[in-house]
Amino acid sequence: MHRKEARECFMLMLYQMEMHQDYSKERKDLFLSHYLEKNLQKEYFQRDLGPNPTDESGYLADMYQTVSEHLDEIDGVLANAAENWKIDRIAKVDLAVLRLSVTELMYFEQIPDSASINEAVELAKKYGGEDSGKFVNGILGRIVKEKDGKQEKIDPVD
Repeated sequence: MHRKEARECFMLMLYQMEMHQDYSKERKDLFLSHYLEKNLQKEYFQRDLGPNPTDESGYLADMYQTVSEHLDEIDGVLANAAENWKIDRIAKVDLAVLRLSVTELMYFEQIPDSASINEAVELAKKYGGEDSGKFVNGILGRIVKEKDGKQEKIDPVD
């Protein structure tokens, strides 16, 4: 599965999980089995997930594991960056996009921040409301600025 398609799949899964208030492995497996059923003609889904959707590997598995372990921390980062917005007031699509991107920004150093933000803005524009792209970009910009500000500068030793 190409990273772009995997992000979209994961965002849709996060959205469904939020709507059901169920982040369980069973909900994940159910979503992936339905998603695969609709997308079986796309060979990249078969390649990454194999014939059994519960045997997924790579990006989707890593992202799910990370979100399930760190959802409170991810939401804490979002709450700090979303000035004057409570998590439960953020549109569910925007929240799913933001959770996906914050997970990449905080836990997947191999993914460039700019790639994560650009993909998140595209997903927000595609699935969200009229101002979703700007909203997501603003929140993620604050998070990256805060993240970059917290990184320790290490001076070279002579």
